[in-house]
Amino acid sequence: MRVAIAGAGLAGLSCAKYLTDAGHTPIVLESRDVLGGLVAAWKDSDGDWYETGLHAFFGAYPNMLQLLKELGIEDRLQWKEHTLIFNQPDKPGTLSRFDVPDIPSPFNVIASILRNKDMLTWEQKIRFAIGLLPAVVRGQKYVEDMDKYSFLEWLKRQGVDERVTSDVFIAACKALTFINPDEVSATILLTALNRFLQERYGSKIAFLDGSPTERLCSPIVDYITERGGEVRLNAPLKEILLNADGTVKGYLIRGLNGAEDEVLTADVYVSAISVDPLKVMLPKSWKLMEFFQKLEGLEGVPVINLHLWFDRKLTEIDHLLFSRSPLLSVYADMSNTCREYANPNRSMLELVLAPAKDWIAKSDEEIVAATLAELEKLFPDHFGGDNPATLLKSHVVKTPRSVYKATPGRQQYRPAQVTPIPNFYLAGSYTMQRYLGSMEGAVLSGKLTAQAISEALPVANSSNLQTLTRPPATNAATA
Repeated sequence: MRVAIAGAGLAGLSCAKYLTDAGHTPIVLESRDVLGGLVAAWKDSDGDWYETGLHAFFGAYPNMLQLLKELGIEDRLQWKEHTLIFNQPDKPGTLSRFDVPDIPSPFNVIASILRNKDMLTWEQKIRFAIGLLPAVVRGQKYVEDMDKYSFLEWLKRQGVDERVTSDVFIAACKALTFINPDEVSATILLTALNRFLQERYGSKIAFLDGSPTERLCSPIVDYITERGGEVRLNAPLKEILLNADGTVKGYLIRGLNGAEDEVLTADVYVSAISVDPLKVMLPKSWKLMEFFQKLEGLEGVPVINLHLWFDRKLTEIDHLLFSRSPLLSVYADMSNTCREYANPNRSMLELVLAPAKDWIAKSDEEIVAATLAELEKLFPDHFGGDNPATLLKSHVVKTPRSVYKATPGRQQYRPAQVTPIPNFYLAGSYTMQRYLGSMEGAVLSGKLTAQAISEALPVANSSNLQTLTRPPATNAATA
């Protein structure tokens, strides 16, 4: 059975991968000339990579880890020391660590919090631990019910003071959702905290050993095409064509460079594009349906990713760092963390600017200048004195609409993968699945979509689609 999938991000590619496993023939259409969607990467004229975002992989990403294992590329993840590292703005150049011991969960995470003496008082630790108990004991239903509160409101209800918010959770919220605790739904942070508490290596972090386009997306494409599927770049979806009964008749693909438009027909159609362009693309008759009207409650959040190359090493730290800067979210020296980007003599910092709503319209020069001013605080030894570090070059990647903005109340607007249109399905991290808008959420959504299609339209004598199982926890520990 032919399945046309619009979008070659992680959701569309994972959907296609699992459809091939079930015996179907996917045709993936990507509007741009690069794979990956929100994990896309490009090479500049010097041969250096720059990416859409700073992509960290967590041990609590079971579906991503399982996908890598099935592709035979799990060794491409470079696992880091099991710790979370925060800058201390009041002590420039110093770091605070939450080192997680290798003992069963949740005792490992609890021990890391208790050991940290830089950021939380004993009273704050105890209050926060008590506040988390309902989420741990009562499970996901409690977590989902907390969607009516922002994370800041939830913390206040637990009696946790604002210093905890400023010390830890502003950084965590900006890293996970690109917005602050007073904006983000409590459900999002509680979901992440639950995963970290319940899985021994849930908070362990890895970086890919090269660009996501080459080291992650290309192997998925190879897997798909080797099994009879197809992935087409430069094939933008122009219109969803309908039959008289409102079902999909075909995808109209816009012709580029003077070529004529093309109609692609299939048995089933999937949208794996982001929610914002999907809302524009919906046929008028569908917009009258309650299912699709709910999408109006979702919108992407702006994100800015920066790459800065310097004439010297600024740090030897091989890990993700939480900046705790009012401007920046997380950053890493990719010359340390990523094998393909390695350089023993010079640093390449990759940084996420968040929240980005006030910066997305500013020039690259303004954004770089503001970031350098923040870096002077993070690396005082290298930007002060008579011989400050020199910026060699920079790239700024703006995404005006990235993952859905996870403000309170958004859970009710997240759609299922199965739509009221019998031959039309959705995939994307904004759809309803147990993870937030993330790489893991995108992969899981694509897997769920493929599973739904295969259950509705099974292929005789085909291998069954693999069930949604967790990979062994040792994946993160031993990689």
